[in-house]
Amino acid sequence: SALELVPFGVKPLLRRAAAYEALERYQLAYVDYKTALQVDCSIQAAHDGVNRMTKALLEKDGVNWRQKLPPIPTVPVSAQMRWGVPSAGGPGPNAPPTAAPRGEPGENVPSGQARSPTAAATERARTLKEEGNELVKKGNHKKAVEKYSESLKLNQECATYTNRALCYLTLKQYKEAVQDCTEALRLDPKNVKALYRRAQALKELKDYKSSIADIKSLLKTEPKNTAALRLLQELNRA
Repeated sequence: SALELVPFGVKPLLRRAAAYEALERYQLAYVDYKTALQVDCSIQAAHDGVNRMTKALLEKDGVNWRQKLPPIPTVPVSAQMRWGVPSAGGPGPNAPPTAAPRGEPGENVPSGQARSPTAAATERARTLKEEGNELVKKGNHKKAVEKYSESLKLNQECATYTNRALCYLTLKQYKEAVQDCTEALRLDPKNVKALYRRAQALKELKDYKSSIADIKSLLKTEPKNTAALRLLQELNRA
């Protein structure tokens, strides 16, 4: 009822998510936590909730759990806090990069102020990301990179960076994978996928010390992450 009065209200989203979680309706809880992060990507409770739900859904539905999710609503720009509210002392690790990507003409953004994508651009970016996801499923990682790159020009989203990083890993472009994971972690400092994929890329680049540091950071969030524990064992033997 609160969300009918104030669509995309953070408190009702988080409280409904917690209620769904208590009822073991993990898919609905995941959607609410992810929606809250679209409104404000600095909410730690939502990040923690997404990590818990990801683990629960992986155990419940296996590796294809994302395909069974209900659609996640797209939050309009007017409701997004992360784009226009700098943290105290200037942009922090959760703020999107203020500089325009290379090759983007006409981008003149005042220092400390993030670019705000229009609703149309955000929607187009989401469509391009989904097209990239479909290409990944078909094994066409090179074409998927192109779609993700187009999407990121319109809207810098953590998931798009981690998805493109996965493609770069498959294509053995390890330096590019590291860069994308670093951008993702700027948006979401505890993102498990970004930490794991950067650790994988750093291992291939033989930067074992940095790779181990990423895995240890990941394990603080998910101490029982089997893939991370396995990679840590490999790194300790390297």
